Amino acid sequence: MNILEALETKSRMLPDKYKNMSVQELEDMIKSIKAKMGKKLFIPGHHYQKDEVIQFADATGDSLKLAQLSAENREAEHIVFCGVHFMAETADILTTESQKVYLPDMRAGCSMADMADIYQTERAWEFLQVLFGETILPLTYVNSTAAIKSFVGANGGATVTSSNAEKMVRWAFSKKERLLFLPDQHLGRNTAFNIGVNLDEMAVYNPIENILEFEGPLEKVKVILWKGHCSVHENFTVQNISHVREAYPDMKIIVHPECSREVVALSDKAGSTNYIIEAIEASPAGSSWAVGTEMNLVNRLISQHPDKQIISLNPHMCPCLTMNRIDLQHLAWSLDSVIQSQEINLIKVDEETAFNAKLALNRMLEQS
Repeated sequence: MNILEALETKSRMLPDKYKNMSVQELEDMIKSIKAKMGKKLFIPGHHYQKDEVIQFADATGDSLKLAQLSAENREAEHIVFCGVHFMAETADILTTESQKVYLPDMRAGCSMADMADIYQTERAWEFLQVLFGETILPLTYVNSTAAIKSFVGANGGATVTSSNAEKMVRWAFSKKERLLFLPDQHLGRNTAFNIGVNLDEMAVYNPIENILEFEGPLEKVKVILWKGHCSVHENFTVQNISHVREAYPDMKIIVHPECSREVVALSDKAGSTNYIIEAIEASPAGSSWAVGTEMNLVNRLISQHPDKQIISLNPHMCPCLTMNRIDLQHLAWSLDSVIQSQEINLIKVDEETAFNAKLALNRMLEQS
């Protein structure tokens, strides 16, 4: 059983009551509960959520920003996180014991985060220690489970975001000769390349086969990339770029660094979700963009900027399936459960895991 299947088993099924309600009834219920609870309730909404959910978010942003806002909001007793499982875990880690974090649908996971589980990571660490000794510092993308963040924290490492990855990779190199980057190989590769690490100095650790994929002398390795990826961003291809260049010669291409090295290299700009949003907001009317990121966000950018031509870099791209798990029905159910003092889909990270994960998060925050 994989992590997503386990979450589906753990998750309670959505009651028929909410399935049978109309959109108007669901929206009215959500509005009414928000009004009754006031500042005791906080709803963070990730950029990739559906518009039907985002309309009720008290704050929007990337995963770390929303977790930080949750932690800063000491008035909120209940935090209903509209995102995916690892994001709600991070919010629970950073908030106080008196605050409760919920995920409206426990099936809302992240395929990338699921590509590095704690058992694989501990096995990999033992394997890599044999090869390289104590010369490695682990870094993990915030798009990882609490268990992976905890492992990294316990071993002197830190978390990174797509916005501060370059700064954190430089920090890691100031501590150790090599680094292990989990769980997204593409963000790790693009980041290391941007600060001057050659591609032939990067190895890939395959967690399924427990092998290091590398040709050349081991002493040359500076970066060990976990063989994981984002199932959305890996679907943007060099063929997509070639099509845009041919069909729209004047169009700028902007992508997320979770895309492959080849796609990033051929694009005009690459950066975090916030970077993409801000770049398009700052661009002049009449400018045109092909955007390589999640489709819900691309569609939102299209509607928010009617004075610009915006398309998806991949015209056949679908929204992130796990992000799309949260809908009006699950949000209404979650809020209705909170107001009835029921702890449906409560997210709780155990104390030891939270302690070490917070070390990893705080080491990153200290560098920001």
